[in-house]
Amino acid sequence: MPGPTLRGRPARCAGLRHRISASDREVLWLYLLTRVAVWMTAYGAGWLFPADSRAHTAASALAPFQRWDWGHFLHVARDGYFPGSAGPTTDGWDNREAFFPGFPLLLRAVHGVGPSWAAAGLLISLVAGAVAVLALARVAESYLPHPDAGRRAVLFLLLSPCAVFLAVGYSEALFLAFALPAWLAARRGRWPLAAALAALATTVRISGLFLAAAIAVQFVLVARARGGWRPLPWLALPALPAALYAWYLYAHTGDWMAWQHAQERGWYRTFHPPWEAWGNTWHAAFSGAHPTGYAFMFRAELVAMVVGVALFGWLLARRHWPEASYLALNLWALGTSYWYMSLPRATLLWWPLWVTLAAWSLRSRRFTTAYLCLVGPLSTVFALTFLTGRWAG
Repeated sequence: MPGPTLRGRPARCAGLRHRISASDREVLWLYLLTRVAVWMTAYGAGWLFPADSRAHTAASALAPFQRWDWGHFLHVARDGYFPGSAGPTTDGWDNREAFFPGFPLLLRAVHGVGPSWAAAGLLISLVAGAVAVLALARVAESYLPHPDAGRRAVLFLLLSPCAVFLAVGYSEALFLAFALPAWLAARRGRWPLAAALAALATTVRISGLFLAAAIAVQFVLVARARGGWRPLPWLALPALPAALYAWYLYAHTGDWMAWQHAQERGWYRTFHPPWEAWGNTWHAAFSGAHPTGYAFMFRAELVAMVVGVALFGWLLARRHWPEASYLALNLWALGTSYWYMSLPRATLLWWPLWVTLAAWSLRSRRFTTAYLCLVGPLSTVFALTFLTGRWAG
């Protein structure tokens, strides 16, 4: 009996080593180091920037991670969307139905096994982020035949200005953990798997529908070139979670567009032509009507839009039609509200950006150094902004 057991273990370990390659381990090591850096920053922020400047002890170690949208996720996970008889007609309603149910449902499940709510959110993002960076590395390698392409794409993502949102109890890491493997499956022609993963991504964020559109474009291009239209019905699967969520909201509010209306009430996401949205954001950034912290954030929104439009043009020039479709839908959704909001955070979901930066870095030795020197300070500012809550409303 001992013989077969001992012979079996190395085989299983060898299989694991085969699935987790040396380049994967480098990516995970980079990911772990950046997580430690975020946690250290959060710990220092708790001591150096307490809510009460006269405090003699720091707040809880988890307090810096419980900011802004975290409250909405927590309320949905703990109390549901419509606790009691509360709803959109209730005074002081927080418009929580603007947030898709994927992350809150998982948060409730993980919290059920023991951690505090905040710890559960951090655990979800930690695990999901590890899956996401491994998938991003493999996506980059599928575009760029260079052994360091994956690690560079991950480096640019993890050191980007809004990367702190991948380390906190937010939905970005979980979305990427589904979306990036979905895109990788689509690149490999595994359409049922790509559609199923895109459907899971749609439970987390509306951006899953944009991903589904990109997968559909990829499918059409492949099917036209090679034939084989049989998997076509699978491409409708990602729409199912959004339809079910709309039906659920209708059953409780009588409004099929309850999600959109919550966005409009809470975040000024009423439709405006792109030029009006740009003008309103520009005015908020430079007119002096807002405190300096908010003005700075509006300027960051403008920069993110410029980056997005430039990337879209680059993708069109390179004839990357599926990726351009995904980015165009993102830009349209975020660039046609009253003013720009959450565009810098949305860049985390633009995997073509990180692959493009990796490609540029492979062509120029100085590109990576320039990126780190110029973007690094911004990343620190955004991290401290979130962890200290200084600019929160």
